[in-house]
Amino acid sequence: MCLAVPAQIIKLQDMLATIEINGVTRQASIMLVPEAKVGDYVLVHAGFAIQLVDQEEAERTMELLKELAQYEDQ
Repeated sequence: MCLAVPAQIIKLQDMLATIEINGVTRQASIMLVPEAKVGDYVLVHAGFAIQLVDQEEAERTMELLKELAQYEDQ
């Protein structure tokens, strides 16, 4: 299964963002959302930010993903 996960942009350099997902930082292209800025939340899939999302939606999605992960451990 493939899915996009929410992440917060913590740094930008040209079209490459440093993003944070649950305390882990990664690099992601913002070519598909060039209007994104530091502090914004984005959905990330396969190394690309594909959509801007608001903070509330990002946090709600992360909580749901954590809940799903609990079921995988059983």
